[in-house]
Amino acid sequence: MSIKKKLGLGVASAALGLALVGGGTYAYFSDEAVTNNTFAAGTLDLSVDPTTIIDVDNLKPGDTMLRQFDLVNGGSLNIKDVVVNTDYSVNDTNGNNVDDLGEHIRVNFMLNVDKLDVPIYSTTLADLKAMSPEAVADSFEWLGDAWGTNGLVAGTRDALYVQFEFVDNGADQNEFQGDSLDLEWTFVASQTEGESR
Repeated sequence: MSIKKKLGLGVASAALGLALVGGGTYAYFSDEAVTNNTFAAGTLDLSVDPTTIIDVDNLKPGDTMLRQFDLVNGGSLNIKDVVVNTDYSVNDTNGNNVDDLGEHIRVNFMLNVDKLDVPIYSTTLADLKAMSPEAVADSFEWLGDAWGTNGLVAGTRDALYVQFEFVDNGADQNEFQGDSLDLEWTFVASQTEGESR
């Protein structure tokens, strides 16, 4: 066989090999299936109803004020627990305050409607304001426990009761005459634990 024929045969063999490699993917049946997948995050949507829990005037030492409010879960996820962060400012109209009015306002948190005389947690506004977020979470652990394992279920509301007391300490509290206190509570909700889905 001449070199010309050998070269020609080699080129033909190479071309046939390339054709088989290139066209080999279409030499058998095939099929495909496409999946469309979605990851949608749920929502935590905590609100308080009413947004003003207390608005009173003409207070005197010894007064108590019981108020009811609802924590509302308007989201799609259950809420494990809720803690409250406290901030307030005192308007000292006479400029003569030695004490903080917040130290004289006791807050009694209650859950049991039938036994409103027994607070579940009691402290002063001043102590609440001074608490670290971790201490607040520890102190208000009962709020999550009261809801059970599901927490505040999505789409539900729970009624809570709070009693404010202008504590009569038996001493001269004249410095607070005419004063007022502006209280801001921020309720912070936490999600339940993650789960296998």
